[in-house]
Amino acid sequence: MSPRGLLHPDESALFVETATHEPAPEAAPFVEFYWHVRWHAPEPHDTKVLAHPNVHLVFEEPEPLVYGVDRGLFVRRLEGEGHALGIKFRPGGFRSFADGPIIDLADRHVPASQFFGPEIAEAHRAVLDAGDPAAEAEAFLLPRLPAKPDPLAEEVAEMVKRITDDPSLTRVAEAARTLNMSTRTLQRLFAEYVGASPKWVLRRARLHEAAARADQGTTIDWAVLAADLGYSDQSHLTRDFTAAVGTSPAAYARP
Repeated sequence: MSPRGLLHPDESALFVETATHEPAPEAAPFVEFYWHVRWHAPEPHDTKVLAHPNVHLVFEEPEPLVYGVDRGLFVRRLEGEGHALGIKFRPGGFRSFADGPIIDLADRHVPASQFFGPEIAEAHRAVLDAGDPAAEAEAFLLPRLPAKPDPLAEEVAEMVKRITDDPSLTRVAEAARTLNMSTRTLQRLFAEYVGASPKWVLRRARLHEAAARADQGTTIDWAVLAADLGYSDQSHLTRDFTAAVGTSPAAYARP
């Protein structure tokens, strides 16, 4: 199954192989999964992703980087042959490693040494040369995890899951009521732990669903889909999708 959020997955599958690996139980409170991507691109190929509300630590050439939540369209050009190993942290799971709110990382990628020190340079080479890079990355991460997970970070991860799994929630005020807190508190927690606003998280979940439907290759009634996703009308879905992806949903779905 193609990762949710990857645009035109059938096209990318011609050049890219992706595998995911579950974290060990002691890492699970912090890590959603490890992902490993290999590519062979005879010609330069741009992969495009509607990112999720997660921070990633990526072991890639020429150096390991930490990626904050990309609130736009993430585009990565692949050329020749290569691979990368990523640690996808749970929403809130990276907060223990940062000196400030995770919103400060939004739309940025920074050298991982800023968070893990110079020793990550040696781990970087070991991960990329390993037969099992996910296991190697986890061996580096485990001794650096906090002794105890932040209970508030775990609560925020559950908040993200609840509001993205419930298609009836389309407004921040509705989400806040469902979570029994004020809108201001919800916004503050998301800035501190997630790195994106609740409004962005709600909207991105709907766009993930719209792109997934479009990639199925079947005829879509966009007005019905817009209603299913909680939009007041089709034009609002079209506007959101076009702003995020760069093309209308109908044009994106066209072969």
